[in-house]
Amino acid sequence: MSQPRRTSRRRAWTVLTLPALLCVLAACSGGPVSGKGAGGAAPRASETPSGPPGTLFDNFHYSGPDDPSLAANGWQVRTGGGGPGIKDTWSTAGASFPSDATAQGGRILQLQSSTDGTVQGTRQVEVQSTGTSLFTGTFAARVHFSDKPTSGRDGDHVVETFFPISASDSSTKYSELDYEYLPNGGWGSVGPQLDTTSWYKADPPDRVTHALKRHLEGWHTLMVTAMDGKVTYSLDGKKLFTSSGKYVPREKMDIHFSNWFIDLPFTGGTRTWDMKVNWFYYKADEAVSEADVQKAVDGFYGAGTNYVNTVPKS
Repeated sequence: MSQPRRTSRRRAWTVLTLPALLCVLAACSGGPVSGKGAGGAAPRASETPSGPPGTLFDNFHYSGPDDPSLAANGWQVRTGGGGPGIKDTWSTAGASFPSDATAQGGRILQLQSSTDGTVQGTRQVEVQSTGTSLFTGTFAARVHFSDKPTSGRDGDHVVETFFPISASDSSTKYSELDYEYLPNGGWGSVGPQLDTTSWYKADPPDRVTHALKRHLEGWHTLMVTAMDGKVTYSLDGKKLFTSSGKYVPREKMDIHFSNWFIDLPFTGGTRTWDMKVNWFYYKADEAVSEADVQKAVDGFYGAGTNYVNTVPKS
């Protein structure tokens, strides 16, 4: 069951360093910036990025949370206050971009949250888009879910998530489309469970949801297609859930990947939980099949393209 509601979900912006700010300004005037390659080469500006119009792709080839190209390409690692989960425990410490032999292209975004069962000893992590808001079309990400902690005792109520969401919870056209994986359950449910949820209003909560009761340890392609008055969620090409009526996007949304704790069920030793993201892909105003998404992604990898943004500005 999806949680009652996120309180003060965002926006605790990170403070940009001078190099990052200069890079953002350069991106605004000179076009999108290509992410760093596997060899750690400096980011290069692209006057005419490859890829068809209305496409956003990123395979997260960055050096770390302070890499200027991360901000220039429209991403930030959350810090500061607010929920969900354990409030005011958001930290850049859990975000990294390591090599991973199990990932396409060998590189990932890793989101590692940790806790010792106390608020002071808890660190949650979220990476969110900032530069390009997205509306209807196809959203896809290759995500690795964890069923057990990377270290420490099992049993935490952890939530591993991917979702587009409105910039403000108080918006009159609030929109949110969730994937939430709860390996140990939470909010009274027993895991493992993957919730897919379409929201109409944040407070009071008004949403429709579907729960898939299944272990999902490993890599999966998560897709949301929002087209023609309905939203369809699919996992590895298989449809899970469809919402319609008022439970569809009504305004542009940011993209979020996060790994956080519902509560702190026990103390006694630190444990860490890993969520991984291989790539993110968006196609504006088109319903794209899982096979065609993967074909497009394969094309970007084959061309050595780490980042593309041809989504029209508005």
